[in-house]
Amino acid sequence: MQELLVISGKGGTGKTSIVAALAALAEDKVLADCDVDAADLHLLLRPEVESVNEFYGSDKAVIDPGLCTGCGRCREVCRFGAVMEAKPEKENSEDDSGKLVFQVDSLECEGCGVCTLVCPAGAIAMQPNLAGYWYISATPYGPLVHAQLGLAEENSGKLVTKVRQEARRLAEENNARLIITDGPPGIGCPVISSLTGVTLALAVTEPTVAGRHDLERVVKLAGHFRVPVAVCINKYDLAPEKSREIEAYCYDAGLTIAGKIPFDADVARALVNGVPLMACSRGVAASAVQAMWDSLMVRLERMAKEQNGHS
Repeated sequence: MQELLVISGKGGTGKTSIVAALAALAEDKVLADCDVDAADLHLLLRPEVESVNEFYGSDKAVIDPGLCTGCGRCREVCRFGAVMEAKPEKENSEDDSGKLVFQVDSLECEGCGVCTLVCPAGAIAMQPNLAGYWYISATPYGPLVHAQLGLAEENSGKLVTKVRQEARRLAEENNARLIITDGPPGIGCPVISSLTGVTLALAVTEPTVAGRHDLERVVKLAGHFRVPVAVCINKYDLAPEKSREIEAYCYDAGLTIAGKIPFDADVARALVNGVPLMACSRGVAASAVQAMWDSLMVRLERMAKEQNGHS
């Protein structure tokens, strides 16, 4: 089983559009969307959700008002300002016994657990926090594992790991040879969780100063984890000089340019209609994506043979 991860050093390069186009071309695969903070691959693949599953992130502190003595020690030690007086039912914040009680704002709590250590009444406990959901869906282009992190929630790297685990499980059950993953933008924790252990990373960039800079960052990150990288220059013809600069950088860095996709209004029309480019176009961009996919398949097949030769 091989895993092709599509990433970009910055958002807005067209990464998800390319993943959707590849999904329409590839056979015998499982799809995964690891951009859990802002998942949008489902907008183009029109999935039918088959399984909804809860995701629990870091534990959060919860105060039992019946045990709280109102000493305020928890509020004194909380570095994140997460502890506050409980919302009063009357005009003051005292309960019927006349004592102050406190509560924890789950959005501010970082789950460090210090408050549980200093509470003399043992009124504070760490409890699992529902941080989002992950889904298994059926699409016209194959099974899709995707997720949505809750508002202001963290642990996106942990949720990415869960999405990847389920995608691998599905691929094994279906005897699929390939997993195509839409990765998060940037170089942060979710990207690292998406990147480690994949067969090949396709870095999508654009012919701008920011595009070149962020391509270098994500290539450096992939190099740290010894993940091979191929490059796709999207909308390369909008700034030919910058595209040549990126090509020169790739040549110097020993990177293969898997594809150069020209600007094509058909891409925007596909987005408006909520379908992959390959499902509604045979234009110049679609032809370039087809050529890029053929190039990626040749490389993946070569890598598979090399792996089998060493095993």
